[in-house]
Amino acid sequence: MRSRRKLRFRLIVSFALFGFGLSALFAVAALNIRERVGDQLVNASLLDDARYANEQVVAHPGEPIGSHLLTASMYSERSLYKAPLAWQKLETGVHDIYEPETQTGPKRHYKLAVYRDKGIISFLRYDASREELGKQQLLISVIGAVFLFGLLSLALGFWLSRKVLKPVTELGKRLREFRKLGKAEPLAPHFADDEVGQLAQALDEYATRLTAVVDRDREFNSDVSHELRTPLAVIASTTELLQGAPDLTDKLRERLKRIERASRQATELIEALLLLSRAERRGPTRGESTDVARVAADVIESQRPQMGGKPIEIELIVNDTVTVNAPASVLSVALTNLIGNAIKYTMQGKVTVQILDGRIEVLDTGPGIKPEDAEKLFQRGIRGEGAAGGGAGLGLAIVRRLCELYDWDVSLRPRPEMAGAVSTIDFR
Repeated sequence: MRSRRKLRFRLIVSFALFGFGLSALFAVAALNIRERVGDQLVNASLLDDARYANEQVVAHPGEPIGSHLLTASMYSERSLYKAPLAWQKLETGVHDIYEPETQTGPKRHYKLAVYRDKGIISFLRYDASREELGKQQLLISVIGAVFLFGLLSLALGFWLSRKVLKPVTELGKRLREFRKLGKAEPLAPHFADDEVGQLAQALDEYATRLTAVVDRDREFNSDVSHELRTPLAVIASTTELLQGAPDLTDKLRERLKRIERASRQATELIEALLLLSRAERRGPTRGESTDVARVAADVIESQRPQMGGKPIEIELIVNDTVTVNAPASVLSVALTNLIGNAIKYTMQGKVTVQILDGRIEVLDTGPGIKPEDAEKLFQRGIRGEGAAGGGAGLGLAIVRRLCELYDWDVSLRPRPEMAGAVSTIDFR
């Protein structure tokens, strides 16, 4: 899983690492340049002094020779054997040698300048250990400076991140305030004409389009609620009056009951869809206690005509009393889809509706489903195989939306002991 970090944190770390890396790079470069330039200057100075001493011996033989830097050791070719053995074969130039000060002491680093000219060999020795001490002190100072600049970069990163991200923070704050107020106000006038200002302008344009869509949706819901409820109410009242006629045959009376149940189902479906549309914008409507067993019994009776003469038995088993804090129309629509699907996919056998502790299960003896296809069937437009009749594949998608709205858990799985499927709504 990718770790998510705040933008401000990433800016601070990036700036601190950049400052630390840049100062470390300059420190390494400075040490390297100092090493090279120092060696070149010391070597050139030593060689010049050795040549000067040689020239003095040639010009003033027999006089003591002194150097403006160090006292030189002078030998002729005949007396060269008196010089230290390690020096005798050295050519003209500056050489690094390591010799102990005493026989038992540690070795020290020296630079030995050698100049050979006109039979005279000049040796000039320079104690380079003092330079090593200076290099160590310089290295410690440079390391301290690198850490100091790193801390300064970190502090500067804190300040710059707050300065740079202040408009973004302000934009987020205003968006959160809009969510609390429930309305959107223009954002662009509060920001400069920069990248954040362009983002605020784009958000304003998006909010305008979204508000227009929501207004059209609200108007459509109101029109549907008004236009469909009226004819359904007329159908229900007319059916009720016709059922009271004394000369009706049993067959006609049964057909009128079917019309009445269909009208009630359509009314409940419209109420549930309108409630779903409003609740997804404002939150679910609660406060109404509904008996699950009563709604399940009504749904089973309304679905019996869907059997179409198939050899199917429908049974309701109530093992526990379960009530939910939701409108009856919502629960009715959910159970109608689950029980209706069980009847549709079962060619023969039994459909069992069980009310258990905090949940309801619908078991059928149909062809069943594959475990990997169970979750796909809750997507819009996805239909199962083997259904008796057509459909748009929207029923289970509506059930999922209703259950998510009221924090219910709906699931579909194959029956483990036999062919068929089990659909469950867990209210807990």
